[in-house]
Parts: sequence; C-alpha cells; structure tokens
Amino acid sequence: MPHTIYAAAEAAGRRIEQDWGSLVWTAGAPIGNAEGLTLGRVTIRKGCSNPRHAHCNCEEVLYLLAGRLEHHTGDQNGALEPGDTLTVPAGVFHNATCIGGQDADMIVAYSSANRDFVKENRE
Repeated sequence: MPHTIYAAAEAAGRRIEQDWGSLVWTAGAPIGNAEGLTLGRVTIRKGCSNPRHAHCNCEEVLYLLAGRLEHHTGDQNGALEPGDTLTVPAGVFHNATCIGGQDADMIVAYSSANRDFVKENRE
C-alpha cells in the first residue's frame, strides 16, 4: 500500500460529536488509509464520561495529551495526567471520566483497522 497523507482539515470535517465529547478518526479501514490499525483523537469534556465499552477484536493504547482522566478498566481505576499512557487488553470493559479543570485530549490507537465497539450491558 502506498503512503497516504490524511490532511488535518479533512479529519476535522469528519469529527463525530457526542454528548460527552468528540472523536476524530485519522487512520483505519473505514477511512481507507490503514490495513492493520486504527488511530484517532478523542476529547472528553470536563466533568463528562464516555460510555463503558470494550473492543473485543483489538487492544487499545491511549496517550493523554492534556487534561486529567479517571480511567476505569475492568475492576481497576487509575488517574492519568498529561504524558501518561494506558493500555487496555482486548475484550476488557473500560471508560474514562474527565476530572480536571479542562477537557481531556488524547490520542488512541487500536491493533485492528476495523476496531469493534461493544457497550457494556449493566442490566
């Protein structure tokens, strides 16, 4: 596969807004520019949490650029500061809450170009 440059303006035009924050996917099979991974940028708004979920077909790596997070992974909790990296094994339910005074901004990568997303059913 030849190299591909995915322009920032094009990525910004594909921003997915959520009630808790936003996602911008920059590499992966749905975009057509990666065959073995997914890469994106995620923002969680101050005081908000993303839904508890798992990725059964891939591992996740999160690198926190700004803000502070309380991350809930399986039955463990941990605080993340800018510059911290978190790894989540495939199939483990997790989510994060922005606990700082500003939005949390992070880079996320997955070991599959077609990452799945399964919300936890807590009923």
